[in-house]
Amino acid sequence: MHTYRIGEAAALMGVSADTLRRWVDSGRLQAERDEQDRRIIPGPALAAFARELKREEKARAGSSARNRFAGIVTEVILGDVSAQIEIQAGPFRVVAMISRESAEELALEPGVPAVAVIKSTNVVVETP
Repeated sequence: MHTYRIGEAAALMGVSADTLRRWVDSGRLQAERDEQDRRIIPGPALAAFARELKREEKARAGSSARNRFAGIVTEVILGDVSAQIEIQAGPFRVVAMISRESAEELALEPGVPAVAVIKSTNVVVETP
Protein backbone atom coordinates (compact mmCIF):
# COMPACT_ATOMS: atom_id res chain seq x y z
CA MET A 1 0.00 0.00 0.00
CA HIS A 2 1.35 3.43 -0.93
CA THR A 3 1.55 6.00 1.86
CA TYR A 4 2.16 9.75 1.84
CA ARG A 5 3.90 12.03 4.29
CA ILE A 6 1.95 15.08 5.41
CA GLY A 7 3.70 17.45 2.98
CA GLU A 8 3.25 15.10 0.03
CA ALA A 9 -0.44 14.60 0.76
CA ALA A 10 -0.94 18.35 1.20
CA ALA A 11 0.69 19.04 -2.18
CA LEU A 12 -1.54 16.47 -3.88
CA MET A 13 -4.63 18.00 -2.29
CA GLY A 14 -3.56 21.56 -3.13
CA VAL A 15 -3.60 22.72 0.50
CA SER A 16 -1.00 23.65 3.10
CA ALA A 17 0.54 21.06 5.39
CA ASP A 18 -1.18 22.86 8.29
CA THR A 19 -4.60 22.36 6.66
CA LEU A 20 -3.88 18.69 6.13
CA ARG A 21 -2.77 18.32 9.77
CA ARG A 22 -6.01 19.96 10.90
CA TRP A 23 -8.01 17.45 8.84
CA VAL A 24 -6.07 14.62 10.51
CA ASP A 25 -6.37 16.13 14.01
CA SER A 26 -10.13 16.61 13.60
CA GLY A 27 -10.60 13.02 12.45
CA ARG A 28 -11.72 13.91 8.92
CA LEU A 29 -8.68 12.18 7.39
CA GLN A 30 -7.14 8.91 8.61
CA ALA A 31 -3.44 8.91 9.45
CA GLU A 32 -1.03 6.37 10.87
CA ARG A 33 2.45 6.57 12.37
CA ASP A 34 5.58 5.26 10.66
CA GLU A 35 8.61 3.71 12.38
CA GLN A 36 10.00 7.21 13.12
CA ASP A 37 6.62 8.18 14.69
CA ARG A 38 5.83 10.58 11.80
CA ARG A 39 2.27 10.81 10.59
CA ILE A 40 1.65 9.17 7.24
CA ILE A 41 -1.52 9.00 5.18
CA PRO A 42 -2.49 5.66 3.60
CA GLY A 43 -3.05 6.09 -0.15
CA PRO A 44 -6.55 4.56 -0.11
CA ALA A 45 -7.60 6.88 2.77
CA LEU A 46 -6.30 9.94 0.92
CA ALA A 47 -8.09 8.87 -2.27
CA ALA A 48 -11.38 8.35 -0.42
CA PHE A 49 -11.04 11.72 1.32
CA ALA A 50 -10.30 13.47 -2.00
CA ARG A 51 -13.41 11.89 -3.54
CA GLU A 52 -15.53 13.03 -0.60
CA LEU A 53 -14.23 16.61 -0.86
CA LYS A 54 -15.07 16.63 -4.58
CA ARG A 55 -18.57 15.30 -3.87
CA GLU A 56 -19.11 18.11 -1.37
CA GLU A 57 -17.80 20.68 -3.86
CA LYS A 58 -19.93 19.28 -6.69
CA ALA A 59 -23.05 19.39 -4.50
CA ARG A 60 -22.44 23.12 -3.98
CA ALA A 61 -21.57 23.77 -7.63
CA GLY A 62 -24.86 22.85 -9.31
CA SER A 63 -23.14 21.58 -12.46
CA SER A 64 -22.73 18.24 -14.23
CA ALA A 65 -19.06 18.98 -14.90
CA ARG A 66 -16.85 17.00 -12.53
CA ASN A 67 -13.51 18.74 -13.04
CA ARG A 68 -13.36 22.11 -11.33
CA PHE A 69 -10.13 24.00 -10.70
CA ALA A 70 -10.51 27.11 -8.54
CA GLY A 71 -7.72 29.61 -8.98
CA ILE A 72 -6.71 33.10 -10.03
CA VAL A 73 -6.59 34.60 -13.51
CA THR A 74 -2.95 35.27 -14.37
CA GLU A 75 -3.24 36.39 -18.00
CA VAL A 76 -5.89 37.53 -20.46
CA ILE A 77 -5.12 37.94 -24.15
CA LEU A 78 -8.03 39.49 -26.04
CA GLY A 79 -8.36 38.87 -29.77
CA ASP A 80 -10.96 40.22 -32.17
CA VAL A 81 -13.32 37.29 -31.55
CA SER A 82 -11.74 35.07 -28.90
CA ALA A 83 -9.81 35.43 -25.66
CA GLN A 84 -7.08 33.29 -24.16
CA ILE A 85 -7.48 33.01 -20.40
CA GLU A 86 -4.78 31.59 -18.13
CA ILE A 87 -5.71 30.46 -14.62
CA GLN A 88 -3.28 29.27 -11.95
CA ALA A 89 -5.19 26.75 -9.85
CA GLY A 90 -2.88 25.60 -7.09
CA PRO A 91 0.03 23.90 -8.84
CA PHE A 92 -1.94 23.64 -12.09
CA ARG A 93 -1.92 26.07 -15.01
CA VAL A 94 -5.14 25.97 -17.03
CA VAL A 95 -5.40 27.78 -20.37
CA ALA A 96 -8.79 28.25 -21.98
CA MET A 97 -9.99 29.77 -25.23
CA ILE A 98 -13.35 31.48 -24.84
CA SER A 99 -15.22 34.15 -26.76
CA ARG A 100 -14.11 37.72 -26.25
CA GLU A 101 -17.70 38.57 -25.38
CA SER A 102 -17.67 36.01 -22.52
CA ALA A 103 -14.34 37.30 -21.20
CA GLU A 104 -15.70 40.84 -21.14
CA GLU A 105 -19.03 39.81 -19.55
CA LEU A 106 -17.11 37.95 -16.81
CA ALA A 107 -14.77 40.95 -16.41
CA LEU A 108 -11.77 38.62 -16.55
CA GLU A 109 -8.43 40.25 -15.86
CA PRO A 110 -5.30 39.26 -13.95
CA GLY A 111 -6.00 38.92 -10.24
CA VAL A 112 -9.67 37.95 -10.56
CA PRO A 113 -10.67 34.66 -8.89
CA ALA A 114 -12.05 32.13 -11.38
CA VAL A 115 -12.97 28.47 -11.65
CA ALA A 116 -11.96 26.44 -14.70
CA VAL A 117 -14.77 23.94 -15.26
CA ILE A 118 -13.69 21.16 -17.58
CA LYS A 119 -15.98 18.59 -19.15
CA SER A 120 -14.09 16.32 -21.48
CA THR A 121 -14.54 13.06 -23.32
CA ASN A 122 -10.81 12.53 -23.86
CA VAL A 123 -8.42 12.62 -20.93
CA VAL A 124 -4.82 11.39 -20.94
CA VAL A 125 -3.58 9.95 -17.64
CA GLU A 126 0.15 9.80 -16.89
CA THR A 127 2.16 8.80 -13.87
CA PRO A 128 5.06 10.93 -12.63
